[in-house]
Amino acid sequence: MRPTYRTEPSADHAVDEWLASHGEDQAAPVIAGDTSRPELYSRASWEPLFRQMRESAPLNRVEGTAYGDYWNVCSHALVSEVEGKPDLFSSSWKYGGITIADPAPGEEFQLPMFIAMDEPEHSAQRKTVAPAFTPAHIAELAVKLRAHTGAVLDSLPVGSRFDWVEKVSIELATSMLATILGFPWEDRHLLTFWSDWAGHMEAARIPELFQVRREVLTEMATYFHLLWEERRASPEGVDLLGMMIRSDSMSEMGPMEFIGNLALLIVGGNDTTRTSMSAAILGLDRFPDERAKLIADESLLPNAVQEIIRWHTPIAHMRRTATADCELAGHRIAAGDKLALWYISANRDEAVFPDADRLDLSRANARRHLSFGHGIHRCVGARLAELQLRILLEELMKRRLQVNVVGDVRRVHANFVNGFRHIEVELTPY
Repeated sequence: MRPTYRTEPSADHAVDEWLASHGEDQAAPVIAGDTSRPELYSRASWEPLFRQMRESAPLNRVEGTAYGDYWNVCSHALVSEVEGKPDLFSSSWKYGGITIADPAPGEEFQLPMFIAMDEPEHSAQRKTVAPAFTPAHIAELAVKLRAHTGAVLDSLPVGSRFDWVEKVSIELATSMLATILGFPWEDRHLLTFWSDWAGHMEAARIPELFQVRREVLTEMATYFHLLWEERRASPEGVDLLGMMIRSDSMSEMGPMEFIGNLALLIVGGNDTTRTSMSAAILGLDRFPDERAKLIADESLLPNAVQEIIRWHTPIAHMRRTATADCELAGHRIAAGDKLALWYISANRDEAVFPDADRLDLSRANARRHLSFGHGIHRCVGARLAELQLRILLEELMKRRLQVNVVGDVRRVHANFVNGFRHIEVELTPY
């Protein structure tokens, strides 16, 4: 029998409470070029700053911020270039990891995960999860995902207001993760709770919440360790846990690597999928002409999925650290310098995507988005995230349901996950 695990407060609620009680303490001067300020994303006011940077200084350095000194990497070309040189620009914990937030002094809780590894360890551990994301296995999962998506949509109140994020996006993302992992169904909502705390960089930065976050992640690690022991004793099954334990590469992975890679999968899978399912509703509501195009021509759907993921980038940035002195775009980069790769800006780069702020479901090159990264660290679960969004849109159209945003839209107060907390909607038949 497993221990009881906490399920509250959510990371968002804890950060809100802290900000409400420390508002005056946060009134620090705004540093020019500081794109790490979480209010830029919670207020959806980031576009003008990045547009200006892409036009005048797509690579620029900012110093003295709450997240330290770093380089802003803003253009599609430069983000792609940096990600294409993993030996020179590292994602390893050894150099600081994958987010703009530096590990806190004395912080030992750094779960090893392949996204925060360099070669050859990265590829060796990625192999353990790759079988779960093959086309054949995803095709099998699609049947389950479609059935559950239909059941969720059929349970919604047509003509009444409700929160799309809670009722649809979180439920579908959590259920998808539990299904692919083979995670105990009755505990599936722990995945969302843990994912939100793990991915919330503001909670990691605030001293009063740092310890809470560590306790939550320790509970997550304890749960996964118990699950690892259970599944090692009985490794049957076609789910990801069984595949990882039976993998030939498992000999290169100890229990902490196993736990770390599961943590990576729940954060990546939850944030990307959940955010895209919310962004789709907001985007189609904001651009009704595009929604009408999709209803009239369902063959646009595959490209619509790519364009939605481009238009609203689920993960705002990833961090890389220079392993040696080098030059990038005419600037000298010193060994140890931190680079913030702003996917959110690269996906709005007008040099690649004309009229980039507009959702255009027939955009010819929508697939060139960088929402899933580029190079060896491209998201291993990208196909699955695309599948869940496509199934959701297909099932909505099958039921001839239109989702209208009729009230409050609240975003996550963070600079890493570019997510939504609440979107008030109403369903109407068409």
